Amino acid sequence: MITVEIRGLRVFGHHGVYEEERAQGQDFLFDLELEVGDRGASDRFEDAVDYMAVARAVREISAAREYFLIEALATAIADDLRTRFRVKRVKVRVTKPSVMPAGLEGMASVSVSRP
Repeated sequence: MITVEIRGLRVFGHHGVYEEERAQGQDFLFDLELEVGDRGASDRFEDAVDYMAVARAVREISAAREYFLIEALATAIADDLRTRFRVKRVKVRVTKPSVMPAGLEGMASVSVSRP
Protein backbone atom coordinates (compact mmCIF):
# COMPACT_ATOMS: atom_id res chain seq x y z
CA MET A 1 0.00 0.00 0.00
CA ILE A 2 1.42 3.38 -1.02
CA THR A 3 0.46 6.48 0.94
CA VAL A 4 1.07 9.88 -0.64
CA GLU A 5 1.59 12.54 2.02
CA ILE A 6 1.57 16.30 1.62
CA ARG A 7 2.54 18.19 4.77
CA GLY A 8 2.32 21.85 5.67
CA LEU A 9 0.45 23.00 2.57
CA ARG A 10 -0.27 26.67 3.29
CA VAL A 11 -3.45 28.06 1.74
CA PHE A 12 -4.98 31.48 2.36
CA GLY A 13 -8.71 31.39 3.04
CA HIS A 14 -11.67 33.32 4.40
CA HIS A 15 -12.95 30.90 7.02
CA GLY A 16 -13.97 31.27 10.65
CA VAL A 17 -16.82 31.83 13.03
CA TYR A 18 -16.17 35.55 13.39
CA GLU A 19 -16.93 38.02 10.61
CA GLU A 20 -13.51 39.67 10.93
CA GLU A 21 -11.80 36.30 10.34
CA ARG A 22 -13.74 35.79 7.15
CA ALA A 23 -13.31 39.41 6.00
CA GLN A 24 -9.53 39.58 6.58
CA GLY A 25 -8.73 35.99 5.75
CA GLN A 26 -5.79 34.04 7.11
CA ASP A 27 -3.44 31.17 6.34
CA PHE A 28 -4.51 27.59 6.96
CA LEU A 29 -2.17 24.60 7.00
CA PHE A 30 -3.15 21.29 5.45
CA ASP A 31 -1.67 17.85 6.03
CA LEU A 32 -2.95 15.24 3.60
CA GLU A 33 -2.62 11.46 3.43
CA LEU A 34 -3.91 9.63 0.37
CA GLU A 35 -3.76 5.83 0.25
CA VAL A 36 -3.40 4.96 -3.41
CA GLY A 37 -2.91 1.19 -3.42
CA ASP A 38 0.03 0.36 -5.68
CA ARG A 39 -0.45 3.34 -7.99
CA GLY A 40 2.92 4.85 -8.72
CA ALA A 41 4.88 1.63 -8.15
CA SER A 42 5.03 1.31 -11.95
CA ASP A 43 7.19 4.47 -12.07
CA ARG A 44 4.79 5.91 -14.66
CA PHE A 45 3.44 9.38 -13.91
CA GLU A 46 0.05 8.58 -15.43
CA ASP A 47 -0.41 5.82 -12.80
CA ALA A 48 0.43 8.09 -9.85
CA VAL A 49 -1.40 10.80 -7.96
CA ASP A 50 -0.16 14.24 -9.05
CA TYR A 51 0.83 16.14 -5.89
CA MET A 52 0.49 19.49 -7.62
CA ALA A 53 -3.05 18.64 -8.76
CA VAL A 54 -3.93 17.68 -5.17
CA ALA A 55 -2.54 20.98 -3.87
CA ARG A 56 -4.46 22.94 -6.51
CA ALA A 57 -7.66 21.07 -5.59
CA VAL A 58 -7.26 22.05 -1.92
CA ARG A 59 -6.74 25.69 -2.92
CA GLU A 60 -9.81 25.56 -5.22
CA ILE A 61 -12.06 24.11 -2.54
CA SER A 62 -10.87 26.62 0.05
CA ALA A 63 -11.46 29.53 -2.34
CA ALA A 64 -14.87 28.33 -3.54
CA ARG A 65 -16.73 29.45 -0.40
CA GLU A 66 -16.35 30.62 3.17
CA TYR A 67 -16.65 28.01 5.92
CA PHE A 68 -17.56 28.86 9.49
CA LEU A 69 -15.90 25.71 10.86
CA ILE A 70 -12.64 24.08 9.85
CA GLU A 71 -14.43 20.78 10.47
CA ALA A 72 -16.69 21.51 7.48
CA LEU A 73 -13.73 22.64 5.36
CA ALA A 74 -11.80 19.45 6.15
CA THR A 75 -14.86 17.33 5.33
CA ALA A 76 -15.40 19.06 1.97
CA ILE A 77 -11.75 18.55 1.03
CA ALA A 78 -11.67 14.90 2.12
CA ASP A 79 -14.82 14.07 0.17
CA ASP A 80 -13.59 15.86 -2.95
CA LEU A 81 -10.08 14.37 -2.94
CA ARG A 82 -11.38 10.84 -2.40
CA THR A 83 -13.63 11.11 -5.44
CA ARG A 84 -11.49 13.27 -7.71
CA PHE A 85 -8.29 11.26 -7.31
CA ARG A 86 -9.91 7.82 -6.83
CA VAL A 87 -7.96 7.01 -3.68
CA LYS A 88 -8.69 4.16 -1.28
CA ARG A 89 -8.55 6.34 1.82
CA VAL A 90 -7.90 10.00 2.56
CA LYS A 91 -7.09 11.85 5.75
CA VAL A 92 -7.17 15.65 5.89
CA ARG A 93 -5.88 17.71 8.79
CA VAL A 94 -6.66 21.44 8.75
CA THR A 95 -4.71 23.63 11.16
CA LYS A 96 -5.64 27.17 11.99
CA PRO A 97 -2.39 28.79 13.20
CA SER A 98 -3.88 32.12 14.34
CA VAL A 99 -6.71 30.92 16.52
CA MET A 100 -5.68 31.97 20.02
CA PRO A 101 -6.48 35.38 21.50
CA ALA A 102 -3.74 37.91 22.28
CA GLY A 103 -1.40 36.71 25.00
CA LEU A 104 -1.81 33.02 24.18
CA GLU A 105 0.04 30.90 21.68
CA GLY A 106 -1.18 27.77 19.99
CA MET A 107 -2.96 26.33 17.02
CA ALA A 108 -6.21 24.44 16.53
CA SER A 109 -6.60 21.58 14.10
CA VAL A 110 -9.15 18.97 13.07
CA SER A 111 -8.76 15.75 11.12
CA VAL A 112 -11.25 14.00 8.89
CA SER A 113 -10.76 10.53 7.39
CA ARG A 114 -12.71 8.89 4.61
CA PRO A 115 -12.36 5.22 3.63
